[in-house]
Amino acid sequence: MLALEGMMNAQRNQAQRSSQGNGASVVTEMKSRQAAKIRELGQSLIDAGFVTLDQQSEALGLARSTTWTILRATHKHSGLSAAVINRMLLSPELPPLARRKIFEYTTDKLAGVYGGSQTQRRRFFARLSIKQARLATPELGGLSRVSL
Repeated sequence: MLALEGMMNAQRNQAQRSSQGNGASVVTEMKSRQAAKIRELGQSLIDAGFVTLDQQSEALGLARSTTWTILRATHKHSGLSAAVINRMLLSPELPPLARRKIFEYTTDKLAGVYGGSQTQRRRFFARLSIKQARLATPELGGLSRVSL
């Protein structure tokens, strides 16, 4: 848990240092990090043997169109919603590495790495089904320690 908190603090500090420059480039950098993390999720599915869109959508527990949009990292400007994350985490077919990438994405989003005001991050946190996620993966259930 200490390692997770340390990683989150480092990411938050990096985001704050980045914000001291040009405002437009900071937003671009944040969105670029967000898209990269979502691409990592897609790669983790491929590495686990889920190559086709049908296989990936089944593994994520999402519709094909939603899966296609997410894995192309073009899923809205706000990234993945709490509802989509909840559905993915509850999928029994989700491979462990993909589950870890989703938790990393969620932790980063809660820490403000991808932008968002404190109020937006609190709302996002409130919409996450942390209890269900803990039941699905008890060894990774420390997200509730994120300070908002």
